[in-house]
Amino acid sequence: MGTVSRDTDSARCGSFHYGWVVLAAGIAVMFACLGIGRFAIGMLLPSMGQALGLSYAQMGLISTANFAGYMASVLFAGTVAGRLGPRLVISLGLLAVGVSMALAGSAGGVLTVLVPYVITGIGSGLANVPMMGLVTAWFARQWRGRAAGFMLVGNGLGIVCSGLLIPQLNLQLGAGGWRAAWLVLGIVAVVISIGAGLLLKNDPQSLGCRPMGAVKERAGGGEKSFPATTKKEVRSRELIRLGIVYFLFGSSYAVYVTFIVTALVNERGFAEQTAGHFWSVVGVLSLFSGPLAGWISDKFGRRLALIIVFAQFTASYLLALAFLPLGCLYLSIALFGLSLWGIPTIMTAAVGDLAGPARAASLFGFITVFFGGGQIVGPAVAGWLAESTGRFSAAFLMCASLAAVALIVAAFLRIPPAVSTRDQPRC
Repeated sequence: MGTVSRDTDSARCGSFHYGWVVLAAGIAVMFACLGIGRFAIGMLLPSMGQALGLSYAQMGLISTANFAGYMASVLFAGTVAGRLGPRLVISLGLLAVGVSMALAGSAGGVLTVLVPYVITGIGSGLANVPMMGLVTAWFARQWRGRAAGFMLVGNGLGIVCSGLLIPQLNLQLGAGGWRAAWLVLGIVAVVISIGAGLLLKNDPQSLGCRPMGAVKERAGGGEKSFPATTKKEVRSRELIRLGIVYFLFGSSYAVYVTFIVTALVNERGFAEQTAGHFWSVVGVLSLFSGPLAGWISDKFGRRLALIIVFAQFTASYLLALAFLPLGCLYLSIALFGLSLWGIPTIMTAAVGDLAGPARAASLFGFITVFFGGGQIVGPAVAGWLAESTGRFSAAFLMCASLAAVALIVAAFLRIPPAVSTRDQPRC
């Protein structure tokens, strides 16, 4: 590897690099598009399901509808962002999330929840995929994993918010609490869409600066990569493998997110407010999952980080089985929270490594199609298993098997190695 100058261009945006503003806005975007746009459903289902007379299979179908909308949008989100600019697409996506969630609060049956929640999924994809690409453009490779990890803190904050807010609204408003929750969360998403439109910038060059942590390279410098003769072939193969891993993650974690609160209430006998507190614990612990996985992947490589996180997921799903003692359930919740945003964090950084910032959004959209497919299949199959057996143990066992397979596939990934700390600028 060639010599790399210590000079960084971070200061070209001023003493405070604007990348941090983009990162802060990204946290808010994740809070809206996924934190509440997707993960609040687990807290809404028990009271909404009781009020509307929904079966487990119908609950799984509602979650699947959201993921179907998400997958449909990621097919074109990267391309649209490339043409219109990520800032506009992100803002419009969040607007769709907010309006559709507010409409879901007026639902009178399964169909009138399904339709707006599909739109919520579409909006989530339009906001999430360009935002993931944008963070790779604003942060150099040696910062990429940590930046993505900190951005996904927004997801955890959304879980904390829904775990505290929704039970409180149900307590105060009774049978209509879940309707108020949909409306309040929708309004929050609309407000964030306006803020994102004002704060986000499409690339560092628009402000005359380089990505945070970028270094001036001398001849022969640059990131470690594959040999030029094999680079294209290896990149294509590794993107497919990343897609398979992302599919397995989507089809397993989505089941836990959708049904763990319902399992706590219906199988373990927890009060809804108590189950909400546990869901908030997941959210609090998940605040550390992205930054931790990002640091591991930056320092030790994306492959090892994936193996570690999937091992944690496998253990978490096994410990959630209904016949195990209550202490195992607590450990399951803790492990799930500490793992939750690790995989998307590593995926964002890995795609940036393989594709480069210019193509990151479109190729992240490509592997997210696999992710979305998993999220469609997982909850639907899990809901059917729970309906057939009367318990969620078979569904959680399925999740553990999928996570174990993902670990094995991840072990064979070939991604450029981590950047040496000796070559990292001190910003």
